[in-house]
Amino acid sequence: MGYANSDHGDTAPLAVKILVAGGFGVGKTTLVGAVSEVAPLRTEEYLTHASVGVDDLDGLNGKTSTTVALDFGRITISREVVLYLFGTPGQERFWFMWNDLVNGAMGAVVLVDTRRLDVSFASIDFFESRRIPFVVGVNCFHGVRDRAPEEIRKALDLDPQVPLVLCDARDRRASRDVLLALVDHLMAAHSRQATPGS
Repeated sequence: MGYANSDHGDTAPLAVKILVAGGFGVGKTTLVGAVSEVAPLRTEEYLTHASVGVDDLDGLNGKTSTTVALDFGRITISREVVLYLFGTPGQERFWFMWNDLVNGAMGAVVLVDTRRLDVSFASIDFFESRRIPFVVGVNCFHGVRDRAPEEIRKALDLDPQVPLVLCDARDRRASRDVLLALVDHLMAAHSRQATPGS
């Protein structure tokens, strides 16, 4: 019986599970779709009259659908590292799913909208309480940068070591840069843990 020889350097890449979280309507599905190298899996449903009074649609003119389970995408960083992206649902009634989605995650992107920063507090608290490294991606809708990064950082009460990256979730390169900032953050955190006395 023949077996593959592992001495030829044909090792599988490191699979890194990343969550893309944030409040309702901040652009999570858009970011996963923009950056994924495969057709993203989406679990979107149309918003109906049943969600009136349940989902806060303030500032979300024109939004007609919502993620009800997860979004899934993949991006290859290098031959050694592949990111698997899991976009979380944003409405409070689906937050119970985050406890399952977070299993095995090495890090997260918390996507925020400066027009509605308050909808991002729950995501930040979730990852801080579980000590999961994360970066904050500020989705600058239509290129609008109405607040300085320092002002956003203060409003979100972010720890100094949490990276904050301005982006447009529709743009593949900008979304990739947010993910690369997370990879750098994860490597730096790993390096600190591996260094005695750090």
